[in-house]
Amino acid sequence: QRLAISDEGFIFDPETGNSFTTNKVGLWIMGRLKEDRTVSQIFEDMVEQFDTDREEAQRDLMDFMEQLRASRLL
Repeated sequence: QRLAISDEGFIFDPETGNSFTTNKVGLWIMGRLKEDRTVSQIFEDMVEQFDTDREEAQRDLMDFMEQLRASRLL
């Protein structure tokens, strides 16, 4: 909830000073995280929203979540 997120994909944590740039799908995921959706819920929504196969969606979501953790934004 503390993260500032721009429409262009810039994510900033004012507490740590860490920032991250993401694409449209990353922004979509961040929006779901701010809504307190679980990773499982986001995964199911992602498969439906982007009409992608489950393996690709899972891999992309887990990669994105790991990037957020590595940047200490999650």
